[in-house]
Amino acid sequence: MSVEKFSRIYIRAAKRKGGDYLLESLVAVPLLNQEVASIGDDRFLSEFTKKVFQSGFVWRVVRQKWPNFERDFFAFNIEKVLLMPDEMLEKKATNPDIIRNLNKVRTIRDNALMIKSVQQSHGSFARFVAEWDSTDIIGLWAFLKENGARLGGNTGPYALRFLGKDTFLISRDIEGYFVAHDIITGSSRSKRSLLAIQQQFNEWQQQSGRSLQEISQIVSMSVGDNHAPSD
Repeated sequence: MSVEKFSRIYIRAAKRKGGDYLLESLVAVPLLNQEVASIGDDRFLSEFTKKVFQSGFVWRVVRQKWPNFERDFFAFNIEKVLLMPDEMLEKKATNPDIIRNLNKVRTIRDNALMIKSVQQSHGSFARFVAEWDSTDIIGLWAFLKENGARLGGNTGPYALRFLGKDTFLISRDIEGYFVAHDIITGSSRSKRSLLAIQQQFNEWQQQSGRSLQEISQIVSMSVGDNHAPSD
């Protein structure tokens, strides 16, 4: 099956969602690079932690308990988190006000260490993320996986999306599209597959002038079980 032009994908997505206006109302845009750069590094640690705990768990429960996480981990202040000894982390992990998972609690300090290391070379972690070229967003994903704790798979990318960094996501619909069009075979997380997906998104970006985030959402809405209610 040949690769579609983005204009064709857009037409199908608009038809499925009830027209151009309704489709556009469902598409969110990322922050500008300068806006991402202005985010506090504590918010990056907070979002990384939230996504780590949401992975394999009920997101609603994590959201309900999140104010307790913010309280117990000093609003994710990087310097304060780095001063937490093992004994304190272990005690925090027994607190029923948060989600009691010691291995995930330990990632908070581990990811604070990653952020601190980047701060020393780039001034701030937020600036480092903002300046990363989105035409190689899979490179940033790889950095988070290799240097962070439990930020592989969809965890790191979802955190970046929630923080406003321009990125596509490999959702079930996106993966299904790329498999169905013979762009990837096997695991969507293999190096070859990720490179093929990135290259295709870059091509669609050149065709449309849209962000990776917008393209990702529109491609997702062009396939799968997400027709307009009247369909």
